[in-house]
Amino acid sequence: MATWIEKGLPSAGIYAGPVAWLVSTQANYALVPWVCAHKVRVIPIVALALIAASLFGAFLSWRAYAAASPTPPEDASGGGRPHRFVAVVGMFTAVLFALVIAVHGAASLVFSGCER
Repeated sequence: MATWIEKGLPSAGIYAGPVAWLVSTQANYALVPWVCAHKVRVIPIVALALIAASLFGAFLSWRAYAAASPTPPEDASGGGRPHRFVAVVGMFTAVLFALVIAVHGAASLVFSGCER
């Protein structure tokens, strides 16, 4: 795992952000009966944890961007490997999904889910 943090993973943000959003959306719906029964707003806490997971994916993509050389080494096809481009897309994707999760978490501060 130390190697991942040092060298990064270019596509980590591409996967971490959407998966965190998927878990957030499912948790928002699945936790409503429990929240209504116990009157404890747990969804913002879940949102914070999933924002952290998404931003960790962005961090790994950023580390891969920083570790990659500006001119990629040639491969057999002659096209090179676009590690820096994938890393930039991963960073922006993870940050975008972190913002979406934050909006969902903020909505749970206003609405409890028990409204009828």
